Amino acid sequence: MEPQDRDELKGPVLHIVVVGFHHKKGCQVEYSYPPITPDEGHDSHSLPEEWKYLPFLALPDGAHNYQEDTVYFHLPPLSGDMKCVYGVSCYRQIEAKALKVRQADVTRETVQKSVCVLCRVPLYGLLQAKLQLITHAYFEEKDFSQISILKELYDHMNGSLRGLTLEGSQVYLGLSPRDLILQFRHKILILFKLILLEKKVLFYVSPVNRLVGSLMTVLSLFPGLLEHGLVDSSHYKPKGSVSEEPALLDAVSGAEEFVSVSVTDITGTSLEPEGPETPGRPAQSSPPEEGDNNLLKPPSRTSPESSESDWETLDPSVLEEASPKESAEGKEAEHLDCAFDSEAGTPITVQPQSAGNQGGVTQGLVSGLEEDHYGLPLAVFTKGYLCLPYMALQQHHLLSDVTVRGFVAGATNILFRQQTHLSDAIVEVEEARVQIHDPELRKLLSLTTADLRFADYLVKHVTDNRDDVFLDGTGWEGGDEWIRAQFGLYLHSLLSSAIQQDNERLLADYGLPFVTAWKITHNFRVWHSNKHPAMAAITPGHPFQGQISVADVKLRLSHSMQNSERGKKLGNAMMTTSRSVVQTGKAVGQSVGGALTSAKSVMSSWFSTLAQPPAVTHQASPEAAAEATP
Repeated sequence: MEPQDRDELKGPVLHIVVVGFHHKKGCQVEYSYPPITPDEGHDSHSLPEEWKYLPFLALPDGAHNYQEDTVYFHLPPLSGDMKCVYGVSCYRQIEAKALKVRQADVTRETVQKSVCVLCRVPLYGLLQAKLQLITHAYFEEKDFSQISILKELYDHMNGSLRGLTLEGSQVYLGLSPRDLILQFRHKILILFKLILLEKKVLFYVSPVNRLVGSLMTVLSLFPGLLEHGLVDSSHYKPKGSVSEEPALLDAVSGAEEFVSVSVTDITGTSLEPEGPETPGRPAQSSPPEEGDNNLLKPPSRTSPESSESDWETLDPSVLEEASPKESAEGKEAEHLDCAFDSEAGTPITVQPQSAGNQGGVTQGLVSGLEEDHYGLPLAVFTKGYLCLPYMALQQHHLLSDVTVRGFVAGATNILFRQQTHLSDAIVEVEEARVQIHDPELRKLLSLTTADLRFADYLVKHVTDNRDDVFLDGTGWEGGDEWIRAQFGLYLHSLLSSAIQQDNERLLADYGLPFVTAWKITHNFRVWHSNKHPAMAAITPGHPFQGQISVADVKLRLSHSMQNSERGKKLGNAMMTTSRSVVQTGKAVGQSVGGALTSAKSVMSSWFSTLAQPPAVTHQASPEAAAEATP
């Protein structure tokens, strides 16, 4: 019997776990059903080495500051035939004097416990909804020795979730892109492109429920990523597993040295790197018709022929330092080019992707993910790039681990935010601020005019429907599914543009420096090394390509005013002037004169920059992309 068949017989839920805080031993597992360690009882505190952080993830740091909270977290697999284990934990605390049965080890005034579900499938919101009810009932018993309700939860969840496909609204329950856009506005696209570049991104906010919700909502914008793209996102080794770290390092460094078939052409679930001749399997669904792509596409401003490069975002110095050209797309299929693996330092063999090639089995890098006909989800969270919705303080070493090439992680402890050298960007959710430390990375992520049009299109539709009581995140235009469809269109169009010949004009709307950096990432090279026939139906070019208009100048001015250092200075100067005029009734006096002088200086500098000749490409200053609270 195949491993997958055995898993389906067992059900998607692996364990129901209770984690408590002991006044002497700290966080520990108090109960597990079935037992995590088969040879021991349900009340065993022992854990396998791979899951040694489970108590600290289920009972988060600073939990005593909240009466209740919810945590999403990921655990590494215990065996080779397993994938990422998805955890959902509901935390509550109760006064010790309220207990009907007070055990001897309860010495504090409050009792803190979490009820946790460890599952094979990423149904975070659905698991949370069921778990919150059971946790409430468990605490209402006021006798934590009554564990029968937890056994019933295990049986109920496995009965209701068995056979459930990872499609539809169940995966996205509780994740609202509308709320995220209302908070981050245009910066949501910066986060999207930041993850495409596989950078080290740290989300920071309290409580944990808000943290994990924001992080997973951003990931839900990537087509298929939550459903099928996280299976390898937690392959790390706990600190102290010295004997196993060399093997993991070898696995990461040599992960792309083999050549195999496309994942979409492999029969079953097992991946055999040595088998380029593996027969293909029937397609799960037929490619969309030619006109299907236009269903999600917003009104085009101009034709693709009239699109121009964005003079305000391109930096010639960045283009001159670009990496060597990728594999020539016009060569014959049997001529394979050699690309350089920047992470592993080893040459890898890549089969170029062709938009018009409808061939069958091809040689290419294996993502290990269940892909659709477009090659999605992208292989972002594979080969040492981690997704940790919540990271406990005990996992701090992962930020600098040599086997971890990058991460998207969430933290509530301020120590994580203070260690700025361990991440490329810190996303402060409360202030809706994205702090990007490297000036060159800020340049890469500077939004083009077409990008700003796209982001503004989203923001306007979401804000216009903000008070629609009938929408409630379920409507189409301006709703959650509509937003995900727009980002799906953006990514499909970006991929389609990347495989066209003589595509510099098409890619300029996405930012040539950004695309150049993206093309050397692991996720793009894996995608590009395999053929995806359905991409032929995708129209290349940015969904919002077109010539620059007066409206675009206003849009960029507004965006820069909110997000650049010079814009903030100008805004502060104008606000100071306005307050002084209101207070005094006339624009006189030293304070007003100083404010007007400051405003005049900033305005002169601002428009002198915008007035550069169109023939000279312009890159915004490093401060222009530094994020600030809107």
